Amino acid sequence: MSQEYRYIVRIMGTDVQGTVKVSYAVAHVKGVSSSLSNAILKEAGVNPDLRVGLIADSDIGKIEDVIRDPAKYSIPGWMYNRRKDSDTGKDMHVLGADLAFKIKNDIDGAKEIRSWRGYRHAYSLKVRGQRTKTTGRAGKALGVKKKTMMQKSGSSDGGK
Repeated sequence: MSQEYRYIVRIMGTDVQGTVKVSYAVAHVKGVSSSLSNAILKEAGVNPDLRVGLIADSDIGKIEDVIRDPAKYSIPGWMYNRRKDSDTGKDMHVLGADLAFKIKNDIDGAKEIRSWRGYRHAYSLKVRGQRTKTTGRAGKALGVKKKTMMQKSGSSDGGK
């Protein structure tokens, strides 16, 4: 390895520290899970235990090529993050800002057709069947404490 160690490496528009293992570095890319990361590295022929700062630019190019088009490298469709896309009906893999845009459009579409998930999203409630009686209360008013009411009214005799 005649290449110099790099402290920051850019993979698919994401800056990754050079001290991180390649398998974790690829998973830092928005839209790539750890299992997909391992499959990508296997197809690209890169050792997942190496540190990112030590791999060559050609290896990074191979990794980015596999991330851009996983179907070309026979990565199974169940690893993609958009299976049976609502617009096209195809299995596809979306990355970065495009993924956030697609998710936002899905949520807005559910709100528009007033589905149960859309209703829950619209009213800032739990969507996936969690309890709501005792959890998820952050940001909501829960009542008034008597002590603070007394201090605001200015009486020091305890309300008598």
